[in-house]
Amino acid sequence: MADSEKQAKRSGIADLSGHQLGDYRILRRLGRGAMADVYLAEQQSLGRQVAIKVLKPELASDSGYVQRFQREARAAASLIHANIVQIHEVACIDGVHFIAQEYVQGVNLQQYLARSGTLDLRLTLLVIRQTAAALAKAAEQKIVHRDIKPENIMLTKSAEVKVADFGLARVLQAEGSVKLTQVGMTMGTPLYMSPEQAEGSPLDHRSDIYSFGVTCYHMLAGHPPFTGETALSVAVQHLKKQAEPLENIRPDLPPALARIVHKMMAKSPDHRYQSARELVRDLRPLLQEHLDEDVGDDLPGLETGSIDMMSSSLGQATQRLEAVMRSSHEARSDWARRAVYAAVAFAAMAAGGWLARATVVETPLLEGADVANKRVEDMGSAYKQLIYALSQDTEESWLSVLHFYPNDEYCVSQARKKLALIYMSDIYVKNADDGKALEQLEKLALSGDSERQRRAFGLAGQYCVYSLRGDWERADAVLRNLLPIVEYLRDPVMQELYRRTIRGNRERLGQEKAAELLKAVPELEEETSPNAGGAAPPPAPAPN
Repeated sequence: MADSEKQAKRSGIADLSGHQLGDYRILRRLGRGAMADVYLAEQQSLGRQVAIKVLKPELASDSGYVQRFQREARAAASLIHANIVQIHEVACIDGVHFIAQEYVQGVNLQQYLARSGTLDLRLTLLVIRQTAAALAKAAEQKIVHRDIKPENIMLTKSAEVKVADFGLARVLQAEGSVKLTQVGMTMGTPLYMSPEQAEGSPLDHRSDIYSFGVTCYHMLAGHPPFTGETALSVAVQHLKKQAEPLENIRPDLPPALARIVHKMMAKSPDHRYQSARELVRDLRPLLQEHLDEDVGDDLPGLETGSIDMMSSSLGQATQRLEAVMRSSHEARSDWARRAVYAAVAFAAMAAGGWLARATVVETPLLEGADVANKRVEDMGSAYKQLIYALSQDTEESWLSVLHFYPNDEYCVSQARKKLALIYMSDIYVKNADDGKALEQLEKLALSGDSERQRRAFGLAGQYCVYSLRGDWERADAVLRNLLPIVEYLRDPVMQELYRRTIRGNRERLGQEKAAELLKAVPELEEETSPNAGGAAPPPAPAPN
């Protein structure tokens, strides 16, 4: 076959899975977008997995576009930093234009938000701290990301934040301007775009600070500040409308953090933080108070031209994690319980409209003998232990957070929530109520007034369990304590289970009372999803 025919055939293939692309053996497609398809591949010369982003053939045929793509992607490849997804190669083989980059195993921030609703203060500070380091590095090299949003902020299994899509995101815009109608400009981007992007004005690094401010607002409020039916209507709000004050939505947050986020979102670039370093300086007192970190003028990772000491510690954490995975090769998970829990939790999220936000995240599964007999290793810090538990989502991994870091309030509360849902799935599906769910829920329900979301979660879960038991005296007592703070019940899974329990108790409560209780629960944001028709979790049994 002539080279020209080979090139035409390869560049027109709809799915490259199973094909060879130079040094890369394409394993499977991970996702599709307006601009590119993303594949998991093996780089055979180095024996490592990489992510391959392949330009759509219709865009690859535009020589001007390809030149910008190659020039700017190579500029992004020069960003060597622990908090930036690394680009390994930019090339064209057989007419296929692609970027080979670091394959990050974990979840992106959008997926985490879909699971958790909002971020607590501690995790928010960790995300801001590391993302600011990445933006500072890019600004030093005069590179503007132009598409900062939750989908492009990754949380890795070793507890590291990595900013993705430097280079490709830059190519999504024409030189010096942004047009809402151009290819690839879907609703996901206008939600976070800066006013100058909406106007088509020249951009600098302060545009990224605005987009990151909108992302932080989403992390804390549970939704972006501006939404609308069309990209244009959202863009107009970025230009003209002020966001609702975060203090109104999250009164539990330090006022200083709300001020920082709103300053990042100032309409005029001159009124925002002028650099990521300036942002970090304002954030420093909160980091010192809530993370117990002695933060100087330069955070780890901000030093010019170097990957700091954080990289080595993260590398050690990764090696420890890999050792755990290797030692667990002989272990077997409780497949039935995991499947049941996934069915209950994800069906509940679908019914609440949250599953539409999530995409599939591939995580290694443990195989072999009983995992309960295997000791989960200490990852080195509470946050790393939490991210490891999130990636595995097993009873053992969540219990390890409680075992190794019992004094870390935030991480322990997250572990208790996940354990409560795991144990509740056993009650719903297996009728196996051994008291473990109530043990976790009672401890969450004892949280102080400053942690109303945790307290509401615990009380709502207790109400569900006592209703399932038919223990109406205790159920009623819990409900009386829950009602004053039910507006803080924001976990999508627990909220859906609570709603269904109220509906199941409608006859006992009375139609009017049940309707009043349901109305008091804050509405989840509704979205249309092809997955929304999945099976719902079992309703609470009718009262005896």
